[in-house]
Amino acid sequence: MSKTIAIVNQKGGVGKTTTCVNLSAALTELGRRVLVCDFDPQANTTSGMGVDKSSASPNVYDVLINGAPCEKAIVSTRFGDVLPSNKALAGAGIEMIGLERREFSLKRALSSVSYRYDFILIDCPPSLELLTVNALCAADTILVPVQCEYYALEGLSDLMSTVRIVKRALNPSLELEGVLLTMYDGRTNLSLQVAEEVKRHFPGKVYSTVVPRNVRLSEAPSHGKPVLAYDRYSRGSEAYLALASELLGKNPKSL
Repeated sequence: MSKTIAIVNQKGGVGKTTTCVNLSAALTELGRRVLVCDFDPQANTTSGMGVDKSSASPNVYDVLINGAPCEKAIVSTRFGDVLPSNKALAGAGIEMIGLERREFSLKRALSSVSYRYDFILIDCPPSLELLTVNALCAADTILVPVQCEYYALEGLSDLMSTVRIVKRALNPSLELEGVLLTMYDGRTNLSLQVAEEVKRHFPGKVYSTVVPRNVRLSEAPSHGKPVLAYDRYSRGSEAYLALASELLGKNPKSL
């Protein structure tokens, strides 16, 4: 049985794509079978996994809207398999309005391939519209990256409110996998204060692993590879390997 984790936060720039790409690479290195579903029209996860987003066809848009088989759209990489995205996905929310049980379109697509994987990671768009609702309906749990900045908790209440609505009305089994602190700088009081505040809001759900500010993490996407392949001895690589180990420790059935 695979576990599907939606990496979600409606704020942009918090590390969703970075986490999706690098957690996939780390889990793959630890011997797990991983599928990354890029569900953001910007398709940064697609390119970050080394897949050309301009020529990836069919892609997740074709699967949802044009009925393309999911297995035909999946691209294998040495960092994990990828269900690529495309800028056409930006209009999918409107095109899906007329579909029956439109909130479950992604879930239906992934169910045909889920048996192949230990983990499916969904990179969500920075919004709370229909694409994100689809991801929440397809997921078993959510992983929420929170950057260690002044506005870290702003909007999190909206996110958790949406999660509660989806859980109550559409996906009763949806749970919080964990909260990941990103862009952490232990030398600053601000990072320490944000960390304490997040732990107070999500007791027992904040990963002990934190992702530091790291130049290598920022540089790796421009080379079309996760930080583990770009500089495996960087602090960013160490953080995501530690996160993968922590995630597996909390999911003993996947060990």
